[in-house]
Amino acid sequence: MGYNPSMAIGPDDTICFCFDVSLRKVQNFCQHEKPKAASQISECLSAGTGCAWCIPMLHKIHGQLCGQYKPWWRQQPDDGYHSPERDADSATLDADAYASGREEYLKRTRGGQDTQGPKE
Repeated sequence: MGYNPSMAIGPDDTICFCFDVSLRKVQNFCQHEKPKAASQISECLSAGTGCAWCIPMLHKIHGQLCGQYKPWWRQQPDDGYHSPERDADSATLDADAYASGREEYLKRTRGGQDTQGPKE
């Protein structure tokens, strides 16, 4: 069997880089506490409260393990930044691609390199 550089995110891979929260921690929290909203993951583990890169992944993990309930007033606004690394399912996403996607996200959103031009 040959080397496969594209492997899915594993349980010990980092989901939230700001607070070093692994996929395993998020999954265990969801399985044991059964939070009604993905934001409750942030309240306990702080994931998603730093740079916000991991918020879509937290929503996906929560939806897979706890079900998805999104009332109209809780719809996540589109932040204008989408990428395969951010929007993919954790079971099919490469951990290195996820980490490098965050670097690009930070450059774009906090590094002053907004490629969409000035906001008026």
